[in-house]
Amino acid sequence: MPTRKNTFSSWRRRLAQRAVHAAWSWVQRTGSVTAEHPGRFRFGAIGTGTRLAFPLGTVFGEPWIHLGAHCIIGEQVTLTAGLMPDLDLGPDPILRIGDGVVLGRGSHVVADTTVTLGNDCYIGPYVYITSTNHSYDDPHQPVGKQWPRMEPVEIGPGCWIGTGAVILPGARLGRNAVVAAGSVVRGEVPDHAVVAGAPARVVRRWTPDEGWQPPLRTPPPVPIPDGVTSKQLIALDELDEEAAARLSALGETQRSQGARP
Repeated sequence: MPTRKNTFSSWRRRLAQRAVHAAWSWVQRTGSVTAEHPGRFRFGAIGTGTRLAFPLGTVFGEPWIHLGAHCIIGEQVTLTAGLMPDLDLGPDPILRIGDGVVLGRGSHVVADTTVTLGNDCYIGPYVYITSTNHSYDDPHQPVGKQWPRMEPVEIGPGCWIGTGAVILPGARLGRNAVVAAGSVVRGEVPDHAVVAGAPARVVRRWTPDEGWQPPLRTPPPVPIPDGVTSKQLIALDELDEEAAARLSALGETQRSQGARP
């Protein structure tokens, strides 16, 4: 026979669940780091509207970390400057993050020497960006005990780096470059290039003379026109294919008539 449901216990569980969720939301809001509420962190610079979500990952060397304005730093993101905490790294910043940068959950930016992220870069979750790599020159010493190699990393403005990508020391990404998920990037990546693989190679590139080569397989998305409301979008979504085609044809006719002298 089915057991009788304990209504009182179920009600208490729902109440406790709501309380836990509300408490955690309060902890996340209160624990986040902003310019107005930096907590114990003393960044070299942190711009207006920038927020580091709680819980944070490992953060140290913050006097040598400069964060731009309107950045979104996801949960469990590691930001470090220097090999270890409490080092004097000199007068200049080591890690520079530009305006409007998004760093996805669980990503790491490890700047033992200079790392620069340009404005409006979008970094997916669990991306690893580092200016340091282990060396293995001496075959008689454990790799972890050998002095590492360090090279500056520069990521140009407008780049998109997919989930799980690794950006190695010495990498220099040009403007609006795209890194496919899971790629391992080293060396130079030109402007407006798409790279993929391990090691990453250019698989598509845009130039003023030839456009995208190889050509894009799908048409570019069309932005929603200004002034369109959510109710109008819902109404369009509910149209069948025949009605949507008639509406599109009507719009084309009106635009062509409006273009006539």
